[in-house]
Amino acid sequence: MAKPFASSADVEAKEQTLELLADGVYALTAEGDPNIGAIEGEDFLVCFEALATPVVAARWLAILREHTDKPVRYLVLSHYHAVRVLGASAFDAEAIVAHEITRELVAERGAQDWESEFARMPRLAEGADSVPGLTWPTLTFADRMTIDLGGDRGELVLQYHGRGHTEGDITAWLPRHRILFAGDLVEAQAALYTGDASHRDWATTTLDRIEALGADQLVGGRGGVSRGPAEVSAAIAQTRRFLQVMIDRVGAVQQRGGTLKEAFETTHAALVDDYGRWPIFEHCLPFDVSRLWDELSGVERPIIWTSERDQEVWAQLQD
Repeated sequence: MAKPFASSADVEAKEQTLELLADGVYALTAEGDPNIGAIEGEDFLVCFEALATPVVAARWLAILREHTDKPVRYLVLSHYHAVRVLGASAFDAEAIVAHEITRELVAERGAQDWESEFARMPRLAEGADSVPGLTWPTLTFADRMTIDLGGDRGELVLQYHGRGHTEGDITAWLPRHRILFAGDLVEAQAALYTGDASHRDWATTTLDRIEALGADQLVGGRGGVSRGPAEVSAAIAQTRRFLQVMIDRVGAVQQRGGTLKEAFETTHAALVDDYGRWPIFEHCLPFDVSRLWDELSGVERPIIWTSERDQEVWAQLQD
């Protein structure tokens, strides 16, 4: 029997949990749905990620408003994917911050990604008609941007560590508390989506730089908050291992002249015991292997995903 397309059969709502990581530092997790966060400045808020629609984002803001009424000065977007950014209008932020490459990617492929992701994950796109259009960053940077939180709250460091989940992912780092919002560069007990990734950079130098920060708490793109150095190290290690297993298996099939279907099957077999029970594993893996096959074939920049291409790859590999 053919598997339902991507996450189209995932219709059950997930339980949301608000986690207080430190005074004025919040994370909202949801059983493997996209995580989101907020950091209080002295008289303003920095929000991290925006969810898929204004309707869904407004629910998060209602939870946050039970704890603070400070205005949102900065909305920080870790990357361009639709389920992370299209709820931005709900925040009424003074500035929408992202890496300069992310802005370029919105221009190049944002519309196609919107259509693709809402078809893959329809439950996350509740209130899709409330999205006013593409989310455009209004403040961008290349390597590092520091936000002074005011008073004795320290600073928030936004940083680019290299290519990874996309070409333009950034993290948000609170040195005072040693808390890292890693976006989809690290997942904690959730499968990786790598359909727009640079796998070899991500698995090596990019994760090396993230690990070198020495976080005591880490909020990944999905999954629970990693608390304590041991859990942080485990989250980074499982992310790295997922990538490395893919690289090894797909590379071996290519080298012996095998097919993309064979690469998918051997990669699935190698990962399913450890990762198969985790959120979005079956959804992601066909797109992951397809992108990695291209990358190892010399296609440096990810091919744009469209709804039509999504269906073709799914039919070829997952049905």
